[in-house]
Parts: sequence; C-alpha cells; structure tokens
Amino acid sequence: MKKLVSLVLALCLALSLFTFAGAESVTTVRLYRHSYMTSLDEGAIQKVEDAINARLAELGSKVAIDIHEFMDSEYGQKGNNALLGQEVDLLWTANWYGTIGTNDLYASNGAKDLSALLPGTTLWESMPEWYWEAARYDGKDMFVPVYKEGAEGYMIKILESNAEKAGIDVAAMVADIEGQDGIYARLKALEPYMDKALEAGVKYPFIFAGTPMFYRFYLDKFDFVDQQLFSIIGVDQETNEVVNPIQTEEYKNFCLLMAEWGEKGYFNVDDEIGGVVSSATNQTQDWMLNWWTNVPNNEESEGRDGNQAESFAKVTENWGRSTTTLGSCYAIPAYVSDDVAAAAIEFLGYLFTDKTVADLYTYGIEGEDYILEDGKVNFNADGITKLYHHDAWCSTSVKPLTLTVDEPDNKVAMYDEFNNAAKGTVASGFRPNKTPVEAAWSACAAVFDEYGKSLELGVYGSADVEAKIAEFQAALDAAGYQDLLAEYQNQYNTWKAAQ
Repeated sequence: MKKLVSLVLALCLALSLFTFAGAESVTTVRLYRHSYMTSLDEGAIQKVEDAINARLAELGSKVAIDIHEFMDSEYGQKGNNALLGQEVDLLWTANWYGTIGTNDLYASNGAKDLSALLPGTTLWESMPEWYWEAARYDGKDMFVPVYKEGAEGYMIKILESNAEKAGIDVAAMVADIEGQDGIYARLKALEPYMDKALEAGVKYPFIFAGTPMFYRFYLDKFDFVDQQLFSIIGVDQETNEVVNPIQTEEYKNFCLLMAEWGEKGYFNVDDEIGGVVSSATNQTQDWMLNWWTNVPNNEESEGRDGNQAESFAKVTENWGRSTTTLGSCYAIPAYVSDDVAAAAIEFLGYLFTDKTVADLYTYGIEGEDYILEDGKVNFNADGITKLYHHDAWCSTSVKPLTLTVDEPDNKVAMYDEFNNAAKGTVASGFRPNKTPVEAAWSACAAVFDEYGKSLELGVYGSADVEAKIAEFQAALDAAGYQDLLAEYQNQYNTWKAAQ
C-alpha cells in the first residue's frame, strides 16, 4: 500500500510538473495598439484576443498575446507611460506619430535592434528585402513595417459631376495636366478649368482642406527628409545636398501662385484657414478639384467621398523614401529580452501571413463584427454593430487579409505593382536626428505654423509674398534655423560618406 501511495504521489508530482512546464512554455506578449473607433468595447476586444490565441495554439505556436487597446487621442501618453514602466512588449507606431513615433523611439534608444532576430523568420520572408531596407535606421532593423503602399506621390482629384457641369472633357483635362513639364506647369494648367468652374457656379474650384502643399507637390525636386518640419528642410534631388527650400525660386513661385489663386477665387482662403473646408467637404458637391495622395487603388477615394465619380491626374512621380514604409509599423522596446522579442516576431509573422489571425486582428469576429458576403468582408450588414473594427493599414500586411466588399479582386497585385514601380529618392534611408538641435527644431516648427502655412495657403496678397518670405526667413533665423540647417547638413554628409 505504501508503495502504491508513493507511486500515485510520484505520478501526481510528475503530472503537475509537466503541466507547469507546459504552461511556462507559452510566452505572453503584451501588445499595445491604438484605435480610431468611436469607443472601445472591452468585451469585444477580449473575444478577439481569445480567438487569436486559440488560433495561435492551433498553429502550434507557444506564443499568446495580451491586447491593450487605446483611443487614438490617448494612445501616445498611455504608450509612453507603458514604455517608462516597462509594461509593453510590442507596440504599434509610425514615423508621423507624436510622443512614441519611430523618430522618438530611435532618438531615445527606445526600440530594440532586431537585425539578428529577424532573418529566416516567417515575418522576414513576408516582405521584399527592399521594404525592410527602406525602414532601417542606421542600417538596423528597429521597426517592422506594415506592408501596404510603400511609396509617396500626389495627384489632382477631379469631381466628375462638377467638371461636366462646367463643360469640361475630363479625359482631355487629365491628359493636359499630365502632359505638362513639371509641377508648376501642371498647377498652372488647372487655371482655365477652374475659371470654367467659377463660371458654372462651383463654390470651391479647388480645396486644400487647410493643408500646406509645397512639401508634397515638390517631391520631384526635393526630398523633405523631416516631414514634421514641412517645407523648411530638403535634400535637392539634383545636387544631392541639404538645402533651404524657402530660399528657392520654386518656393517663391509656388507661394505667388497660391496667393493668385486665392485672389482669383479658385479657393476660399478664409474658409481654408478657418476650418470651414475640411476633408468632409469632399463628400459634398461644393468642389471640383482637390489634392490626393496616390495609392495603388485610387478608386477607393470615391467611397470616402460619398460614392461620387472621380478621375485623377498624376502631378508627381511616386517615390520610395525614408518615411514611406514607416507610415504604420511595430516596435519592440529596447528593454525586452531576446526570448520575448522572438515571441513577438513569431506573432507578427502569423499576423502578416495567416488569414485567420489577420482577419481577427483587423476585422474582429465573423458574424458579430462583420459577415462574409461572396467571400468578402461586409461591415454594414443588418445586425452588425462593429464593436470591433480596424483599418488594414494600421493592422497588418495587405497580403493575407480577406478582401472587403468594396475592394478589387486584384488588390494585392496592385500593391505589389505600385510599390515595385516607385523611384528611390537620393536621400532614401537618411533619417535626421533632431536631438542635438531640438530647441531650434521646435522653434522653427512653430515659425512654420505662423508663416509657412499662411504663405502656402494664399493668406497674403501676391504683392506681399516676397516680403513675407523674407519675414519668414528672418523669423526662422531668429529661432535657430541656421544651426538646424548646418546640423542636418553635417548628418547628411556623414550618412552619404558611409553609403
């Protein structure tokens, strides 16, 4: 009997140790993500987390995720606090995002170098190598880019109904614009068409939605290597040198053109500056022309704009730049161990390649957050409350996701074609570090808000533009611009020498 009891106890101990060891073998990754939903439903998020973890186990993974989701308005602060408290293992970020953006994480040494951990993984193989190269800082893989559109270029968007109202042949207009040599000539070519729009009673022949456009429209000439500084620092694509674009003929001519457009009534300066014109204006019949960021499927703009028919005229080339692959990405904090980092990389590998994981993480639970209609995702069916719903661009690669009902069957091929046809700028891969001149950087950014935005949106009369540019430059210099420019020039020259 004693032997039997001892044997039972030994078996129980062995079983408990086996169970404990099995539990210990699962690595939980604490994941932070931001949300553009109007509110967060914790129950819905928990359902998605449970379903993803069940799928990971089904795939044989020893990784589980613990999702922490925050509204976009509080994500930066919450994410930063989690980093300070070492409470997060994997987080969403982007080059344009404040507080915990890629530049912030790089400057603070807050992101882990994954260069030795990525090669050979499912995640690594999920994207072309050039996409990884474009996302690197100092030649290191510190961020995991979401595979989406990886190039940047701009177009003029045309509301067909108002063009037809103005008696304009849209196809001929597109050919006219695209046939011009250079961005200034393409913008000037719009003027006769905007005259017709005014005559036809179109309220806004052109809308900018309060967006200064020099640093977008002049990409063929300058690579604006610090987008948070808008137009005031750029690398000249012809000379391959860091320059001050404000002191170029291109800038003067553009600001003059915008002033003239405001004076002619092609756009309403007061409504632009005052916020009366916004992205919501696109959904009205108040406009004829607008700017548009070129994407693989430009027709998606129509769905955003109230399902109105639109055409597009290309005005810049598409450029692969240091910023274009980091518009949405993931980072692993520097303090995370290699073992947990490897687990996070394994999860991202599934997120970027497995349809079930990708669909759950992006769309939620089938039958609750969406239905499948002819094999495509429909969020707007009867009974669907969309308690959990995210956009693809801030979630996962376009490749594994089930298509939505409004997406073309060849979407993935369109993205591959778009990305692989892009040109690389001379400065692609260069990432300036503002830390040595951060005070000047902040002061100059504030000066742009005061002068640059107004100049680029036609606030000043055409007779005053040159004098205002001089005031703009003087204010920049007083804010430390020359030190900022010299620092970026030195950094760029060092970077070039290492290539």
